[in-house]
Amino acid sequence: MNKTEELRKLSLKEITIQLEDALVEMENLQIQHSTRQLDNPLKIRALRRDIARMRTIINEMNQGAIA
Repeated sequence: MNKTEELRKLSLKEITIQLEDALVEMENLQIQHSTRQLDNPLKIRALRRDIARMRTIINEMNQGAIA
C-alpha cells in the first residue's frame, strides 16, 4: 500500500497533526542542510512531497470530494 492510500484512511484531524509534525521536521532539515549537517539532502525532497500530498488530501476532504 502506498502513502496516499494510508493517508486517505486517516481522519482530517490525524492528517492535520501529521502535517504539522512534517512542517516542523522540514524546518529542522532545512536548518541542518544550511549548516551542512544533513547526511542525505534527498530527505528534504521526499518530505516536501509528503507535505504536498497531505495538503492535497486535506483540501479534497474540505471540498467534500472524499466521504
